[in-house]
Amino acid sequence: MSWLRIREMVRKEFIQLFRDKRSRPILVIAPLVQLLVFGYVVNYDIKDIRVALIDQSRTRESRLMNDAFIANKIFRITHLPGSPRELEELLLTGNVDLGIKIPPDFSSRIRRGQTAEVQILADGSMSNMASIRISYTVMVLDRLNTGLIKELYGRELKYGKIDARIRTWYNPNLDSQNFFVPGIVAFVVMLISLLMTSIAIIKERENGTMEQLIATPLKPIELIIGKTIPYTIISLAQMVMVMLFALFWFEVPLAGSIPELFLATCLFLLSTLGVGLFISTVSKTQQQAMMTTFFFILPFFMLSGFVFPIANMPIVVQWLTYLNPLRYFLVIIRGIFLKGVGLHILWPQYAALTILGVAVFAGAVGRFRKRLD
Repeated sequence: MSWLRIREMVRKEFIQLFRDKRSRPILVIAPLVQLLVFGYVVNYDIKDIRVALIDQSRTRESRLMNDAFIANKIFRITHLPGSPRELEELLLTGNVDLGIKIPPDFSSRIRRGQTAEVQILADGSMSNMASIRISYTVMVLDRLNTGLIKELYGRELKYGKIDARIRTWYNPNLDSQNFFVPGIVAFVVMLISLLMTSIAIIKERENGTMEQLIATPLKPIELIIGKTIPYTIISLAQMVMVMLFALFWFEVPLAGSIPELFLATCLFLLSTLGVGLFISTVSKTQQQAMMTTFFFILPFFMLSGFVFPIANMPIVVQWLTYLNPLRYFLVIIRGIFLKGVGLHILWPQYAALTILGVAVFAGAVGRFRKRLD
């Protein structure tokens, strides 16, 4: 194997890559756009809950409840419907997220020391958001309840509640961006490396330059290495760019080791570049290669734990996730960013990435043949 031939192959690949005007936006602009879109759009933090409130009691106690929701910055009472039918219509059209109905006997039951019912109606079309909104509503009602009991009996009653004092580690404010942005870094690395590598060999055939490569003394392994080194460098450069954006724009903490993060990225690239080369060897056209690439990207994304917890998936699907390199890379990158852990904790994920990467890349190299057909 001649490193001189590989070096010239790498130089040729860079010249050809940057000469193509269509590739430049993909290499620079696309990762930043994806980071900004995912970073701002994929967010489970609820900062605005639109409420429709029906007050059939119209007493001091019902006004206290109204004021309790107004005082909370998350809730915003946007509608005061006059009937349950009007409230149902607001929820149906999506004009409000939550409906609260205060019954006529609300105040009288409280003054008699009885339990007063309040009906909460939530839009459950997005179940995870609905459960969070209901939890926030219960917190407001609980504080109001404590105040009314103290006013009624002259002292604060805990009525057998557990005094839970919760401390959240690694992400104290439970910011969704701290969870999603490191995952976006991993996703961008996978997307660009897989996409660009999958058309590397096809592009030579369609441009008519494969015949020239066949006529050179380049060995198949030298051609593969020369093809993959540029995309490895580009993927690492994009990771640095996106990571700097995550640190200084989104202010995501980086508690772990940067060299260990680069090591994990290189191991992850073994798998993505290997899959890209495999697609490039089995495809006949760039269009076919692109379609096949997106066929791989969607399962990688869905079965990685990026959005949906793997523990909630069926057992058979959970077993399939062990073949997904993105699953292990997400655990590593989130562990390094948020927890500050390294190889001493994450060595099983590093080992899995190594095994998968070597197997996939070796399989792609073994299948490649230096010929036109």
